[in-house]
Parts: sequence; C-alpha cells; structure tokens
Amino acid sequence: MNLQSQTAAQKRSFEVLVINDRCKECGLCIELCPPKVLDRLDNYNNFGYRPTYIKDEAGCIGCKICEYACPEFAIFVRKVDKK
Repeated sequence: MNLQSQTAAQKRSFEVLVINDRCKECGLCIELCPPKVLDRLDNYNNFGYRPTYIKDEAGCIGCKICEYACPEFAIFVRKVDKK
C-alpha cells in the first residue's frame, strides 16, 4: 500500500444506520459482525422489539455483512470521509 492510499484509508470511516422500527431483534447482524461492534438496545421499538445499535462506530470495517444479512432491510452501512 503506497502512502497516498494509506492516508486515504485512514481518513475513511463508516456510518451504520439502523431503522429501529424495521428491526425485529433477530440478532443476525450482531452475530455475524466480524469486529463485534453491534449490540441490542435496552429499550423497545414501536413493535415491541429491541433494535440493534452500533456500540463502537470507530471499529466498523465497512464489510456490510450486517446489511446483507438483515432480512428486514433495517441496517445500512455507508462510507463517510473524515475531514
């Protein structure tokens, strides 16, 4: 990896978005997350489920496994560039 791509990688981070009312507490995203940055909220959504939240956004590697595994399309990962 050259210096320019290394610097670009250091400035890139990922944001995880969860649509709380779509989450049905299946736990697939939490179980499959390689860096284990996801967890379950203690409070409930409008349908009686405890949705997923990201407990360590800086640890997200942007693999999108959580997004691909979610049967309810409740979680999304997007790149954000640090300034």
